[in-house]
Amino acid sequence: MRRQGADARVSAGNLLAALAMGFLGGVHCAGMCTGIATALTLGLEPGARARRAHLLVMLAAYNAGRIVSYTAAGALAGLLGSLAADLVPLAQARAALALAAAALVLAVGLHLGGWWPGVQRIERLGAWLWTRLRPLMRRLVPVRSPAGAFALGLLWGGIPCGLVYTALAWALAAADPLRGAALMAAFGLGTLPNLMALGAAAVWVGRLARRVALRRAAGLLVAGWGLWMGWQALAALTSR
Repeated sequence: MRRQGADARVSAGNLLAALAMGFLGGVHCAGMCTGIATALTLGLEPGARARRAHLLVMLAAYNAGRIVSYTAAGALAGLLGSLAADLVPLAQARAALALAAAALVLAVGLHLGGWWPGVQRIERLGAWLWTRLRPLMRRLVPVRSPAGAFALGLLWGGIPCGLVYTALAWALAAADPLRGAALMAAFGLGTLPNLMALGAAAVWVGRLARRVALRRAAGLLVAGWGLWMGWQALAALTSR
């Protein structure tokens, strides 16, 4: 059997890093999700949009569903990583998966900064899923209750997104369902402020995200974290 008595906890540092990646990736979220967030807001009944408190409840329900879908996907990725770790020594498997995750984080940073558009190719991998989810989302509009908004948010979590796929690769590298779920939950919470703001003021946030200096600053921070992750993974590989 693979590791016995393995610690399923994830470090506070990794959770904070996942939270920060979700938050700093907000400029990507604004570019990807402005249209969706606007459509979801406009999909509410006019009376609901006019009442600020009710609008915030519905936006919170949308995003709760989205974060739950990320968390479930993280648990699945962690499970797949643990199965992969059964095939090779655990330490080597984790280091190799962590190196792959670091490369994706670096790619997202370069994408956010506008230096490399390769993440768009990663997003195309999920296009087939999105074509199946989109008709289901249309059936839930107009949204009349928080439960309906939550259900729509679950489907929203399936949108092709290089940032989400990068976080899932990190969850895969965790090689444990609980670790993977915790990382994706932290990542989802990091995206929450930006996507809540998108729902309430999509046009303004979208304009802010197009500022070159802001995109490059976020890109540098995410790319720097990717390099740090890669250095740690290489150190783990070469130390064995």
